[in-house]
Amino acid sequence: MRVARMNEAEERIRLEASVSGLAERAPLVSARALLTPAQRIGLIGLAALLVICGILDLKATAIAVVAVFTAFYLVAVVYRFALFALSAKTESTIRISDEEARAFPDSELPTYTLLIPAYKEPEVISLLLHNIGVMEYPPDLVEVMVLVEADDTRTLEAIRSKEPDDRFQLVLVPPAEPRTKPKALNYGLTLARGELVAVYDVEDEPDPLQLRRAAVAFSTQPPQVGCLQAKLSYDNPAQNIITKWFTIEYTMWFSFFLPGLASAHAPIPLGGTSNHFRRDVLRRMGAWDPFNVTEDADLGIRMYREGIGVRILESVTFEEANSDFVNWTRQRSRWLKGYLQTFLIHFRQPVRLYRDLGWRGLLHFAVFVGGTPLLALANPAFWFMTVLWFVAYPSFIREIFPAPVYYAGLLCFTFGNFVMAYLTVVASRTVDEGRYLVPALLIPLYWIMMSMAAVKAFWQIVFTPTLWEKTFHGLGRTTAAEHAPPGAAGQR
Repeated sequence: MRVARMNEAEERIRLEASVSGLAERAPLVSARALLTPAQRIGLIGLAALLVICGILDLKATAIAVVAVFTAFYLVAVVYRFALFALSAKTESTIRISDEEARAFPDSELPTYTLLIPAYKEPEVISLLLHNIGVMEYPPDLVEVMVLVEADDTRTLEAIRSKEPDDRFQLVLVPPAEPRTKPKALNYGLTLARGELVAVYDVEDEPDPLQLRRAAVAFSTQPPQVGCLQAKLSYDNPAQNIITKWFTIEYTMWFSFFLPGLASAHAPIPLGGTSNHFRRDVLRRMGAWDPFNVTEDADLGIRMYREGIGVRILESVTFEEANSDFVNWTRQRSRWLKGYLQTFLIHFRQPVRLYRDLGWRGLLHFAVFVGGTPLLALANPAFWFMTVLWFVAYPSFIREIFPAPVYYAGLLCFTFGNFVMAYLTVVASRTVDEGRYLVPALLIPLYWIMMSMAAVKAFWQIVFTPTLWEKTFHGLGRTTAAEHAPPGAAGQR
């Protein structure tokens, strides 16, 4: 790989822009400090109010808390079912056929910069060189930047052990806090020259035509559409029960929920890879927040607030599904923590948020972004009370579930669980006609895993809000040709 050369002063300027650019441009949407003084006072005041109310009337306070969570839970279930239905609308996804992609004249294709952060990834660096090398796009129109921390010796040794390849440019990111993917992306963006910018993870295996599809799709969209999100799936779904659950979940997310959000013209929390941006739009809005551990989701919300459109692109990138429970928990707790970060940050100014999003957009944001971690955390409490009720019939449970709350809770328990299980089964049949039916029916076990990750996320949001827990790859990687879900071959 060619190494990007620059002097110390230039490095320092680019690093400062990468770390502090958004915080200086728009401090109220930066996660550098999680809570504003007003938010701290508000949360402390709310906690104090609950304590005082509990002292004055514990039963009434418990009823109110249970009623609020039950109502929110019911809204969230109905909302997800509505998104599932909306995803069937034809305008929810942009489809560019193989023939259209290849027929587009090379002379009219825009220049592209691919940003590929690689941190402690020596095991999968060879995959990167191969998978990017087979993408169908004129080589003279693509610059590929591999972003590596300058003190990541193992990854650098793995790169330098390969045959030199001038198609790739090695960018050494100066080691500095925060040690996050968005900081590396910001650093790469300061060097990017392409009209379009795409983000890939080092282990990704994109559809070879994805760049052409995205370029053609952008040519058909108005200038205010600044981002295309390609779909993600896994190339090792059959490895074990965790990878099967993960694959079903990703199918629901990228084939149903995100297209549903697109159809509803709602804010779309982006996925962490296979995003395609107009470079000028990305720079104008301050790019990624280096202190947010789900910088992708946050960026999607900020784009919506600034009137920048996001569309879903029908093109699949294959990744490695986490097959190890501990590694999966590290990744999922980071995602849930990032959603909490994003929720708290954008609610710093509720009135302004309402003006930017409108009441529909605010509802989408609150239920989808805020509701995802909150409901995962609330589940264990409701499960515990349900089990306790059937085992011991304690009187206090009867007292905190008066008739209206009881029937709403019963509706959540029966209708809500049925709906979520039904949607999971439908998604499993999208992946495969029958091989994933049993894992889909066992999905409540996966919900327990998610709740465990949510508990960890809430602990970390208090004590280590910007800690980025590394997800390790290469744990049983297979080729996509062996395990690609049926129907995906046409997008490869």
